[in-house]
Amino acid sequence: MKFDFVVFGATGMQGKIVARDLIENGYSVLLCGRDKSRVEHILKKYPKTEFRFIEARDIKTLVNAIKFSKANIAINCMEGDWNLNALRACIKANANYIDLGSEIKVTKEQFALHDVLKRKGLISVTGIGSVPGIGNVMLRYAAEKFDRVNDIEVGFSWDSNIKKFVVPFSISSIIEEFTDPAPIVENRHFIKKTPLDSIIEDYHRGIGKQKEFFVRHPEQYTFYHYFKSKGLKNVKFYAGFPEHSFCTITGLINTGMGSKEEINFRGMKIKPVEFLTEVLKKLKMPEGYTEKENLWVKIKGMKNNKSKEILMECLVPTLKGWEDAGCNIDTGMSASILGQMIKQSIITEKGSFAPEAVVPPEPFFKELRKRKMIVFENGKRIN
Repeated sequence: MKFDFVVFGATGMQGKIVARDLIENGYSVLLCGRDKSRVEHILKKYPKTEFRFIEARDIKTLVNAIKFSKANIAINCMEGDWNLNALRACIKANANYIDLGSEIKVTKEQFALHDVLKRKGLISVTGIGSVPGIGNVMLRYAAEKFDRVNDIEVGFSWDSNIKKFVVPFSISSIIEEFTDPAPIVENRHFIKKTPLDSIIEDYHRGIGKQKEFFVRHPEQYTFYHYFKSKGLKNVKFYAGFPEHSFCTITGLINTGMGSKEEINFRGMKIKPVEFLTEVLKKLKMPEGYTEKENLWVKIKGMKNNKSKEILMECLVPTLKGWEDAGCNIDTGMSASILGQMIKQSIITEKGSFAPEAVVPPEPFFKELRKRKMIVFENGKRIN
């Protein structure tokens, strides 16, 4: 069977969202991961699917999966540590590549493969999810309305109707956001801040007032990379969590459960954060639980020698039939949308990019609207 797409990390939360969205839009998908049992329900329900085991550490398994699928687009939903391996596998197997976001160091290495990808007639887009992803495309839309862009603030804020802890997304990534030094661009220089020393309170449409703080994200690098020629001086990324989630996460960190340092347990070496990840996979959502999220980008600059400011927002609900995904639909569905845009030749550029360089806003926003995600420009709905 020839597949339209191959999805790496298809057994995880985002991989399952990507795969299902592609399938429900009529495409065939090869689901790749390590634990087939986690996608058995998808394989049974949808005939245009199949499963194949992969190991991210072994590029050969990734290359072989792409070749087996005969697909020309791979969507990578594995942890970001393996994004460079996945991209190199795609280059070897002559497939286009998409991922949900890399650390800045890895993003730079991905961008360094631009000429290789261009020669092979392939495209790689790193960071297409919520933020990074939707935020980058909203920035592209708004930036066209400025002669100069001086300051960009970007972030997310979310809440739930039931104030009980549910894993928002990868707990490993969340703990890194809470603890790793956060680079920001200040007066054209990269400096680092301690996340939990930068807490402020701000208001966001649909969410209300919430604590938020600087976190390490690729946008600080990619925004400056693409817009420094337009005068960009300052870039800040803020993560906002509701109080009940914030307190649980900081509590886990304070007990050492977020540590990546190996410990000995009954003769075995384990990392607490990996143990925590497996434990939280068993955590169930409370009955009737729903989430909502606001993804936002604030741009300040000049137009016709006058100061200008635009606030872009994307409001994300919990969709009927997708309750187990919460507002994580904005990550997986965005990757699915981009994959379909490449498949349909709506995007034809070749090389290595972040979304703000190549994703046309209007058709992307139109697809978000089909999935009940609403985009606003200064409070006015535009999709």
